[in-house]
Amino acid sequence: MQIHQYDTVIVGAGGAGMRAAIESTQRSRTAVLTKLYPTRSHTGAAQGGMCAALANVEEDNWEWHTFDTVKGGDYLVDQDAAEIMCKEAIDAVIDLEKMGLPFSRTEQGRIDQRRFGGHSRNHGEAPVRRSCYAADRTGHMILQTLFQNCVKHGVEFFNEFYVLDLLINEGRTAGVVAYELATGEIHVFQAKAVVFASGGTGKMFKVTSNAHTLTGDGQAVAYRRGLPLEDMEFFQFHPTGIWRMGILLTEGARGEGGILRNKDGERFMERYAPVMKDLASRDVCSRAIYSEIREGRGCGPDGDHVYLDLTHLPPEQLDAKLPDITEFARTYLGIEPYTDPIPIQPTAHYGMGGIPTNVEGEVLKNNTDVVPGLYAAGEVACVSVHGANRLGTNSLLDINVFGRRAGLAAAEFAANNDFVPLPENPAALVQGLVDTLRESTGTESVAQLRKEMQESMDANASVYRTGDTLKQAVADIAALRERYKNVAIQDKGERFNTDLLEAIELGNLLDLAEVTVVSALAREESRGGHYREDFPTRDDVKFMQHTMAYREEAADGSTSVRLDYKPVVQTRYQPMERKY
Repeated sequence: MQIHQYDTVIVGAGGAGMRAAIESTQRSRTAVLTKLYPTRSHTGAAQGGMCAALANVEEDNWEWHTFDTVKGGDYLVDQDAAEIMCKEAIDAVIDLEKMGLPFSRTEQGRIDQRRFGGHSRNHGEAPVRRSCYAADRTGHMILQTLFQNCVKHGVEFFNEFYVLDLLINEGRTAGVVAYELATGEIHVFQAKAVVFASGGTGKMFKVTSNAHTLTGDGQAVAYRRGLPLEDMEFFQFHPTGIWRMGILLTEGARGEGGILRNKDGERFMERYAPVMKDLASRDVCSRAIYSEIREGRGCGPDGDHVYLDLTHLPPEQLDAKLPDITEFARTYLGIEPYTDPIPIQPTAHYGMGGIPTNVEGEVLKNNTDVVPGLYAAGEVACVSVHGANRLGTNSLLDINVFGRRAGLAAAEFAANNDFVPLPENPAALVQGLVDTLRESTGTESVAQLRKEMQESMDANASVYRTGDTLKQAVADIAALRERYKNVAIQDKGERFNTDLLEAIELGNLLDLAEVTVVSALAREESRGGHYREDFPTRDDVKFMQHTMAYREEAADGSTSVRLDYKPVVQTRYQPMERKY
């Protein structure tokens, strides 16, 4: 076991982690631990843009953006956080421009902006051009720009270090424990402040836009240490994933004029969202697609998808604005998007829930109290700017605004506090976990258990849910968690043992899948990305509150999920019917 000491430790090197690191490393001795090389982080897969009311192309202001965020989140958004995010969005984009990000430009040389789902002018009157973009590679450009600036500021990266435990002592953050992939060694990082920025949980589903690495590691570590997870039932399904593969085709395609069509060639979104049409928010579009399929208007021999039609757009526009997704269509489907519509279906995309934080990124241990020295930002966190459904382009904004805020707050905390002593034998839990898996003689396969979990989540906890399907998912996950106790790995070695790490990741996903379906079963309403067919209306009397899920451990060692609730912060916008 090796012990390191840093003022601030950041877990994750995607957009939120590196944005935090740029701030923190200028003010405190900072280490960034990442399971991937930074430029392979999933932020690089984001395509469409980062929104801000720059008003470069047409009239706009941050208050309209705030309204759209609150309305799009079906009023479960904490409005104080949304106001901060939308107000600071303008500076966040300009900061990236000054760092060197090559945004697409207007003829006048300003940052260009395009339409995106759910973004409107004058409180829902009509679509607005608010998304700042770099062709359809915006996330990739953000990731590269942030990495270059981290190098410039001398950020210390520990690449391929998997954080498997959080250390809390005397009621304060003491550090983290990580497993080094290259050697199999366990490292303890003592820190005054820790920032979790480790990404999402999409691999609990089978059809997903998420990379294989998005296994909810940060959320699972916090949950096992007794911290709550907020609003985990809300998972967004992006309307336009490549049919059967889930690979993302950006919403920017519809922002450029792409149209969703059924087998009859009908532009069906006009029936579901007569004002916003194909630019309605993602939950509305995803449900509309599945409604078309259910009612027999799906495309193909099996009628299990619809089309994204770009054929009416000029080829030069596609080449300039959407080069990646048109190439995806050629590579993965063998079709020519200039002349052929692209088969698509909703794909599991983004978790609105996560580790609860306040607007400074401080992690909450209950509804009101923070864990001193612990911060979170990005998809791993829930500051609740997304509520029940995230608007497109608000994720790249979230990671920059709240990644910056968390990095600043963590560095300030580290400057004003001393180290907390490490607990006795700090690596005991991780060493026990690793040894148990290496020495197991069980008969269960990691790949088989993961496959069954993903199939159950796709079948029972997807776009449409009912009490019966969610009860089935709860039972399936419980059975899989029991079988997981008998899991075995083939590779017993220490160096680059990905077999071992996949087993640990599966354990994380099973815990988080259980929290997701238990929380969804208890929420007997439909709101945003959570649609209950047996409770199809929104219930603001009973459920205008955040779900807080805690891990309970019984005397016999068994665990269960305990649910509590937390009020939503409302400032200016009162709940009203969502109209599109």
